Amino acid sequence: MDSLIVSNTSKAWHQGAMLFALCSAMLMGTIGALAQASMLDATTVTFYRLLIGALCLLTYMVITGKHRQILHRPSKQNVINGAMLAGFMAFYVEAINYINMANAVMVIYLAPLFTAVAAHFLFAEKLNKFTLAAIVIALIGVVFILPNLSSLTADPQQWHGYGFALLTLLTYSGFMLVNRRPIPCTPYQSTLVQLTIGAGCLLPFALNQEVTPTTVQWGWLLLIGLLPGFLAILLAVKALRELPAATFGTLAYMEPVTVVLLGWTLFSQYLTVDQLVGCALILIAGIIQTRYSLKHHVDVVTPSHRKHV
Repeated sequence: MDSLIVSNTSKAWHQGAMLFALCSAMLMGTIGALAQASMLDATTVTFYRLLIGALCLLTYMVITGKHRQILHRPSKQNVINGAMLAGFMAFYVEAINYINMANAVMVIYLAPLFTAVAAHFLFAEKLNKFTLAAIVIALIGVVFILPNLSSLTADPQQWHGYGFALLTLLTYSGFMLVNRRPIPCTPYQSTLVQLTIGAGCLLPFALNQEVTPTTVQWGWLLLIGLLPGFLAILLAVKALRELPAATFGTLAYMEPVTVVLLGWTLFSQYLTVDQLVGCALILIAGIIQTRYSLKHHVDVVTPSHRKHV
């Protein structure tokens, strides 16, 4: 009976972590639409996304009685990941200064595949045929959603752009991998440090922007800080505490699906047949990964229960 309770509890936690990963990916996908609505430059949006996200988390921790967790000695891993978070966003902004956004995102969304392979060697998170199939299917789906990657030319501007996109890929992978390592602190503490450090890293860039948001724009910035800032990062950190990098990375492909759907519904950017196929492939990959992950998790946590049956 005790083993059955442990099994059911563990399965519930695992299901919750996958839900957190899906919600995080969809919330991350709202940043494009919200940023477009705010009509502010990317550096300003990114800085306030992190700063307001940190302030929202502080408020949440005080309201829910977690204020004792606020003052603590940050771990080196969280400090490093805060810089990774800032680097991921800053390098992305630099990349789209040289190449179009679609091509930059195409490179960036190789990160889950890179992360799964890295976790295989670093954390012994073994890759299997189901995980590999889900990753490949999701990657093909992203290729269908985004425009074809234009061929590289001799233009040095493009080389700079793809260089920054590669740095974005590496820092995004680093964010996922570092959050997979055991850290002696709560997810709230990890998220708070990462958001604060990230905002601090972007502060010099934000100070160089001579932009004063209007009242309406402050409203959009608050929404950006709350949704793709506070909630998205916190849910990602919580999910990564429980899920293997390959599982989280596959579920993260829901972000480009969200981007496409928001563009379709809010800005009349109609989906082509290829984009519809891409969305379907990503959903199929998510279903494959989710079903396998749940089955594998049950098989791992229930052997002692089987001995008692």
